[in-house]
Amino acid sequence: MTGGGVGTEHGRLRELTAEYRELAFRLEQGGGPAKIQREHDRGKLTARERIRLLFDPGSLWLEIGLLVAYDRYDGQAPAAGVITGVGLIEGRHVVVVANDATIKAGSWWPETIKKILRAQEIAMRQRIPIVYLVDSSGINLPYQGGVFPGQYGAARIFYYNSIMRRFLHVRQISAVMGPCVAGGAYLPALSDVIFMVEGTSFMGLGAPNLVKGATGQRVDGEMLGGAVTHTATSAVAHYRAANDQECVARIREYVARLPASDHPPIATRPARPPKRPPAELYAILPPNHRMAYDMRDVLECLLDEGALDEFQPDIAKEMICGHGAIEGIPVAVIANKRGLIKGAQGEAPRVGGIVYTESADKVAYFIDNASRERVPLLFIQDVSGFMVGPEAEHSGIIRAGARFVEAMATAVVPKIVLTVNHASGAGYYAMAGQGFDPDFIFSWPTGRMGVMEGESAVNAVFGERVDDEASAEAVEKMRADYEHQLDAKFAGARGYVDAIVVPEDTRDVLAFALLAASYYRGPHLGRSLPHPLPLPYRVPSSRRARITRSCCRWSRRCLPAWRGSPVSCRCGASAQTSSGSPIRRSTVVGSSLRSSTPASIRACPASSARRPVSGSCWTCGSSPTRGECPFGLSIPGAAPCGWRTSSSKGWGWWSDGPAAPTSGGCSARRPSARSRPET
Repeated sequence: MTGGGVGTEHGRLRELTAEYRELAFRLEQGGGPAKIQREHDRGKLTARERIRLLFDPGSLWLEIGLLVAYDRYDGQAPAAGVITGVGLIEGRHVVVVANDATIKAGSWWPETIKKILRAQEIAMRQRIPIVYLVDSSGINLPYQGGVFPGQYGAARIFYYNSIMRRFLHVRQISAVMGPCVAGGAYLPALSDVIFMVEGTSFMGLGAPNLVKGATGQRVDGEMLGGAVTHTATSAVAHYRAANDQECVARIREYVARLPASDHPPIATRPARPPKRPPAELYAILPPNHRMAYDMRDVLECLLDEGALDEFQPDIAKEMICGHGAIEGIPVAVIANKRGLIKGAQGEAPRVGGIVYTESADKVAYFIDNASRERVPLLFIQDVSGFMVGPEAEHSGIIRAGARFVEAMATAVVPKIVLTVNHASGAGYYAMAGQGFDPDFIFSWPTGRMGVMEGESAVNAVFGERVDDEASAEAVEKMRADYEHQLDAKFAGARGYVDAIVVPEDTRDVLAFALLAASYYRGPHLGRSLPHPLPLPYRVPSSRRARITRSCCRWSRRCLPAWRGSPVSCRCGASAQTSSGSPIRRSTVVGSSLRSSTPASIRACPASSARRPVSGSCWTCGSSPTRGECPFGLSIPGAAPCGWRTSSSKGWGWWSDGPAAPTSGGCSARRPSARSRPET
């Protein structure tokens, strides 16, 4: 074919893919051949060489943020000086963060922090191990204003380290394979184990030059903070390796002996090839992003056998919802259909890529079902926004859009996003935009992410003056700015997408991402942490009883609380009766739950003779059990309560709780000194 037809060899998708491949190859060279040779001369491997040894040979690994900062700092910070991603070690998914010493000695740029935080969030959300390959000279001082201060500055890395260690129990393995100085030393220090390499690694709050300037002492790096010092003298590090190769091999051994993760059996059907080869995607997408195409042709290249069990196919046809599979992994697909869509009898045609009231309601219901069925969600974006106008407003599109957004935001299953063309306006948000924490967000090179298209923005700003000669220069500048900012590479450079994927790799990348996200156990922050204790903590002296430790290993944290304060689940939702009135501690004890009848709300087994709590929280779905603290803390083999009082009112969370049986007390006896866990 010739010209600008769909099947042309020089179509938009093919050209943009070629540009991306060339850029990606250049970025993967890091600081260039000379800097790579310098690392080899020092007896060190480069960051990418270490990663290749770390992950299983021949296995796929998903790099996150390759394009970040590529168009800033005059091109001096390819990939922001750090390589992040997810790969396989002995068949299990592991996140990696590796400083690239060929780029300004691995120093931290402002975007370096964003990439490390994103990698940590993946590990936290999926509860999978994370490996840090540290080789960094610290903060890039000319840019410290974007690195050091702020809520999401470098300190956030250490906050996430602490959250993973103390609450989420995500294994963190650090290998110091070069310099690790100043505040950056806290990253390995807050990990579970530290490996160091003899002769090339250094870890210290101050390098030898800083020590000389601060104290006047002359000291060499090996004696100050080398591998021997920290494994034989300070005991800060735990393992010592002779070289990079041995260090990486020992990390693989360490990860291999970790307990297996609770991996859900999501691949419930044999993997099948797609109906059409993914290479045909180049011929499906039109050369102009404004032209229509058939989204079902795209799905035939991505889904097993191209099969989609479509949900309500004759309702709101501009939104495609249905169940399929990718490499045998069940997935609930939500995709935008482009083109002019014939309306029902008596209705005007609908514009594809636009979300209408009916389509918002349809998708919200579909998402709720998928969440209840625990089926991962795949959003394929080519959306221009929500419908506007009197008819849309009168139909309640604001409320329908809110239901759509709420269903998507609160779904308790993995969410994967693929942008194939447009991602505009509130439609981008509703289709699991980055602000809603999708597990992974990808884009084709043709993706265009922005509040609206450039021409629409020009018309909105200039109105009738758009054709005036006086405004011509400003109009053209705005068009050029929008065209630049809508480019997928622009989004990748700012971390708005995790990765740009090429069409023929899309199916493999989606399958890998679905497997990596299958460990999902809910938000990485929020309800997964112990619920804050109710205030005030202190019981007035007039009503205070002497509190003593009991069977609960967490007894120091479960402080007594006021009687009469609202009972709440650990997710923060206040317990309610079926009529909607709040339940208070003077009524029942324990993590009381909303259910169909008040009779199903029962008390904590440790503080009354009634049966244990049944049901689940109406907000987060959690179900307290005998071995679970009401505040969300793990208490193996213990009752939900760990307190007893010397008052006559018996057992309870607080000093004056409801009366308990006079004999027997708490069913979970205090363990012996030999068997009692440490607090």
